[in-house]
This record gives sequence, C-alpha cells and structure tokens, in this order.
Amino acid sequence: MSQTTRTSPIPSVGPSLSRLAVQYPVDVVAWGIALSLASILRYDNDFGRIHWWSVLGFWVFVSVVQLGAGWSTHIYRKRYSTGSLDEVKSVAISTVSTAVIAWLPLLITGTTLLVVPRSIVPIAAPVAFLLMCLARYAQRLMHERTGAKKQERERTLILGAGFLANHLLPRMKHDPDSRYIAVGMIDDDPSKRNVRLHGVQVLGNREELARIVAETRSTTLIVAVARADARLIRDVSDAADALDLRVMVLPTFETIVGGASGLSDLRDVSIEDLIGRHPVDTQIDSIAGYLVGKRVLVTGAGGSIGSELCRQISRFGPSELIMLDRDETGLQSAQISIQGHGLLDTRDVVLADIRDAETLNTIFESRKPEVVFHAAALKHLPMLEQYPDEAWKTNVLGTLNVLNAARAVGVNTFVNISTDKAANPTSVLGHSKRVAEKLTAWAAEDTGRTYLSVRFGNVIGSRGSMLPTFTSLIEAGGPLTVTHPDVTRFFMTIAEACQLVVQAGGIGRPAEVLILDMGEPVRILDIAERMIARSGKDVGIVFTGLRPGEKLHEELIGEGEQDARPFHPKISHASVDTLAPKGLDHDRWLERCGFTPEDIAHFTGGAH
Repeated sequence: MSQTTRTSPIPSVGPSLSRLAVQYPVDVVAWGIALSLASILRYDNDFGRIHWWSVLGFWVFVSVVQLGAGWSTHIYRKRYSTGSLDEVKSVAISTVSTAVIAWLPLLITGTTLLVVPRSIVPIAAPVAFLLMCLARYAQRLMHERTGAKKQERERTLILGAGFLANHLLPRMKHDPDSRYIAVGMIDDDPSKRNVRLHGVQVLGNREELARIVAETRSTTLIVAVARADARLIRDVSDAADALDLRVMVLPTFETIVGGASGLSDLRDVSIEDLIGRHPVDTQIDSIAGYLVGKRVLVTGAGGSIGSELCRQISRFGPSELIMLDRDETGLQSAQISIQGHGLLDTRDVVLADIRDAETLNTIFESRKPEVVFHAAALKHLPMLEQYPDEAWKTNVLGTLNVLNAARAVGVNTFVNISTDKAANPTSVLGHSKRVAEKLTAWAAEDTGRTYLSVRFGNVIGSRGSMLPTFTSLIEAGGPLTVTHPDVTRFFMTIAEACQLVVQAGGIGRPAEVLILDMGEPVRILDIAERMIARSGKDVGIVFTGLRPGEKLHEELIGEGEQDARPFHPKISHASVDTLAPKGLDHDRWLERCGFTPEDIAHFTGGAH
C-alpha cells in the first residue's frame, strides 16, 4: 500500500538543535556584551566600582532566561528564515521577556543578592537586541553569498514592485537552489521610482528597459504583476525579444497567496499568455450553491469543455454527477481526472448519443437529473458547411431531444452552451446554434423554469481548436494556413468558459443568453507569427481566403439584442426569440444558411 508523504508543520528535533547550537551562543554573547557595556555606562567608566563577579552571575541567570524565552518564541526552533522580519519580531519579544523576568529579582531584592544596579537591565536590553539582529543579518548575508557562489545565477530584472515582487525577492535570495539573482526592478508607477524591496531598487520604467538591461547586464525578466493581461505580456515580450531577454511569469495571484508556489513554478511565457486575457473574476463560489446536493447531468462530458465543466461542478458537492457522451475514450479521460480511475464501470459515466431521443428519455427517467448542462455539439465550421445535415441532427434535433427529456422529468436548471457564431449567424454552425438558443428559450417559456444559453468565443487549447492545430502544423514543418491577414477572433480559457457556464445557472434568468465580455479580439496572423518565432523553425504562412460562412470579425451581441449587465459588469444578459419545435423547418433552415434549392435537393438522409 502506498503512503502519501506529508510535511509536518512541527520542525524535527535535528534542525531545532542545529539552530539552537548556532543562534543561542550568539545571543548569550550579545547579552554578555550588553551587560558589560551597561555596567560601564552605569558607573561612568569607573571600572573599580563594578562588581564583575556579580555581573557574571547575573549574566548566567539572564542566559538561562533567554533560553526559555527564545525557545518559546521559536527563534531556536527553525521556524523563521534567518534575518527575516518575522524572526526580528520574535527576537524582540524574547529580549523583552528576558529583560522583564531578569529585572524582577533586582526590583524585589535590590542589591542584597547580587551587587548589580537595577538600571543596567533597561540599558542592556536594547543593546542586546541590536547585537542579536546584527548577528542574524550578518549570517543572512553570508548565506546569500555562499548560495550565489554555488552556481552561476542568471542576472534578473523584476517587472512590478508590488506584492508579488515582495514575495519573490526573499525566495530568490534565500533559496540555495535559486538560479536567479535580482539586479533591479522595473515599474511604470512614478511614485515607486527608486523604491527598494529587500535591497533591490526600482531602476526605471518599461520605456527605459534597454538602458536598464545594458547597465545591469540582465539576461532574464520576470513579470511580477498581479493579473497581468495579454496586452501587457505581449508588449513586454516584444520589447524583451529585441533585447535578447528571456521573459518568465509567475503563477496566479491566488496560488501565491495560498502558499502553493515557489521558484520552481516560474515558467517561460506561453503563447496562451500572449493571446489570452486574464480570466474575469466571475465570483463563481458565491453563486454555484444551486449545485450542492443536486443530481447534475452533463452532455458532451468527454469533450474539452464538458470534462472541465465536470471537474468544476464536482467541487460544489453534487449528490450525483452524471457524465454523458458518445465518446467512450473521452468519458474515460474525464473519469480519470475526477474520480482518479478510468474503469468505466460506474454509474457516473453514461454512453449515449443525444440524437437518440428514446435512449435519452430512458436515461433521464431513471436518473432524474435536477440540473443539466448541455455541452454536446458539432463545432467545426468548415466541416459543417460540407455536411449541414449533421449540424441539424446534432445541434438542432439533438438539443431538442435533451430539452424534451429534461422537461419530462422536471429539470429545474438547464444551461445550453452556445457560441459567438450564433450572433448574426452566417454559417451552418452559427445558424444551428442560433436555433438551439431559440429552442432553449421556448423550453423556458413553456416550463417557466431556468432554461438559458451561454455564448462565448474560441476556447484556448480546446480539442481541435487553433492552438493545437498550429502546433501540429509547425511540428510537421508547415506551412501554417491562415484564412485572411486581418481575420480576428475572441479567445478565452477553458476554465474561464466553464466558470461562466456554471455561474449562468445561478444568475441567468429564463430564456436569456449570457455573454462574457471577452475584451479585445486577437488577430490570428499575430498568433501564427508569434508561434513560428517561438518555435525557432523556418515555417511559412499561407493565406487560404475566408471559407464559406466564415466571418472576418466575430460578434458577441446580435442585432436587436440588448447588452444588459444587471448582475456582473463583465457578463451581458440578452434575450432571444423563442422557437417551438413545430416551427422547425429543415429546408427553410438550409435556405437561411445560404444554400440554394439545388443544394438542398442534393442533400440526402437525416431526420428533418
């Protein structure tokens, strides 16, 4: 049986005794010097009047008291970094405690036991404290210099002189395995010019980067800006590339505050950092209470969005999480990430196709879900332009099947995952998802329950999306194919998309479509050029032209839709028209998709 190794919060005896053997003698000597100086000052340099044997005896007494005070305040138990502010505070407490305890006998007995004046304790205590601190500071400097000599460290600049820098700099100095040595900071805030943190000075702003790099001979730049957005990362990366400067980023602010990060978590800037935005804080934890203790079903649970959605839902303690998909391999991957095994023999995974209405009805009737997230869909625009009936069967009729099954068992919350291509649709994908939104709105009107849709753009790193495709093309030697030099798209992370989906069930109202503010769109050509540059390969770019149904620039809000934001400044609530199932017309839908009567006559098969 394997065992999990945990780090105990109580230091082992070995390190404690080691710290005691080093620090305690230093503190004893500090008290000895302090008491001697206090006695000399008390008697105005008249050495003949000083009772040295009494001072020696009092020193022994103080040393014993210091041992107890120091042990109780943990300065001899390796609880603090040497020379840190926390250790200085504890040294101050132990010194004051020692002084008070040692002073009491003198106050009570005067000089009857020891010929030691009462006044030497108030004089000696601050001197002893100062000597103890100086000794620790010297030890810290020796430790840092010794660590720096062990290996050649990279001369590093820190961008940002705030909380993250204050967290990072001590680790860079004290970690013996650190590969970095900070030689300066950069900050655009004029009030922070010449500010020092842990001995490292702000040398200027980003506009002065070239000068600062030349003066400091830096080779690395660490971005220590909380919630740095993609535009900042891109600007910094471009400037650093021109100076042959390596750029690295820290983990998220939350990870650092939680104490779960170290220098080993520093990483090079990724293409996701360059094109993504900093995720919007949707305050999901305060709203997702509707999932606690509920039976939750997710369609398309084996996909990129569906599996991440299941992982996030599992955090909120549903009584049952039902993962439904027709892809058994995808279901296995989702089960491994959530349950820690991929046995596929438990009730949490369900193999079914949303096109099969009878099977769906049976599953819903037996499992009685209370909350449904509908993520199953076909999503590749050019493929669906070739095979529009497949979009009709899955994205339209499949959605209707899930809606009908949910209505039949009284599902209270239903969230349909849509796409920005449903806003003013021009493609088969967009038109099919637009109809799915309208069907969801109809179900909300029909049931009076919270049935709604969520609309967002391209998801960074999702299966079959642009980044993995570009990566594969680069590895194959290229060329990269881009439809148009000016084509732009909105991007968001998988985690961010799923947070919006979960939150939608908490703040969305019946028949609404929720849209996340995705910031500025990103030019695809810029991404392609950056990925090629980072790969170091000689890969070309070929422009293929916009494909049928494809837009040059995507939209998030359709014509006639209002951009209302009643609950969150970054989440829009729009209303869509309803469409009852009896209003579905396959041929008319194909006409709206841009197909001619001849095209429609050419298509065969499929349930209409």
